[in-house]
Amino acid sequence: MNKTFIRSTLIGSALFTAFLVASVGRSSDTKLAQATAATPRQRTQEAQAKMSPQDAIDKLRAGNARFVAGKTRARDLQAAVRATAVGQYPFAVILSCLDSRQPVELLFDQGIGDVFNARVAGNVLNDDILGSMEFACKVSGSKLILVLGHSNCGAVKGAVDGVELGKLTGLLDKIKPAAAQVPHDVQPRTSKNDDFVQKTADANVRLVMQQIREQSPILREMLDAGTIALEGGMYNLATGEVHLWPK
Repeated sequence: MNKTFIRSTLIGSALFTAFLVASVGRSSDTKLAQATAATPRQRTQEAQAKMSPQDAIDKLRAGNARFVAGKTRARDLQAAVRATAVGQYPFAVILSCLDSRQPVELLFDQGIGDVFNARVAGNVLNDDILGSMEFACKVSGSKLILVLGHSNCGAVKGAVDGVELGKLTGLLDKIKPAAAQVPHDVQPRTSKNDDFVQKTADANVRLVMQQIREQSPILREMLDAGTIALEGGMYNLATGEVHLWPK
């Protein structure tokens, strides 16, 4: 009887162990399948060519929605490094502020090789950045130019307060025409007034968009032909949300 009991116990233990191993295996397979499904494919020239400007806008909107919801995609960054080593096919070029709290690849949930990122304090425009945009769109095939400002911008505050500091002085001067476009009844016109700072940041994005169209015949021709789009937007430092402006 003892032998029968021992035999039954051993058989039961073996069956339980087999069940446990199978369950763990299925769980691992499920997690692997989910991770694989969530991992974006690397961008190709064919996929880039098929995208429309609106597709590019929608892709950024969806990426920011995932970022805000805390549901960003799993990415194998080392695999992306290897895949993009011999070529790149970004779908957008983004002009954003130098601010460390505004890393565009993260807030749009994009990976290596997905977007061109031009960063400068106050997201202002100069010839070098404009030439880079021409390269991104005319040569590399990007379908969208996004000028992205952000809330509580230090460069905007420096401009409206008339800060002077070495080469920064000239950079901040580029923002002052935007401040001048804000209605005069918005007072006081200093960095102490959050409403004035935000209205200046908004005006600055629109000013840069205007400058892009006016100063680059190459980009203007592409915009008029509808092969690329030019969008403006504002990033909220407090919420992580990007508001892309309607046409």
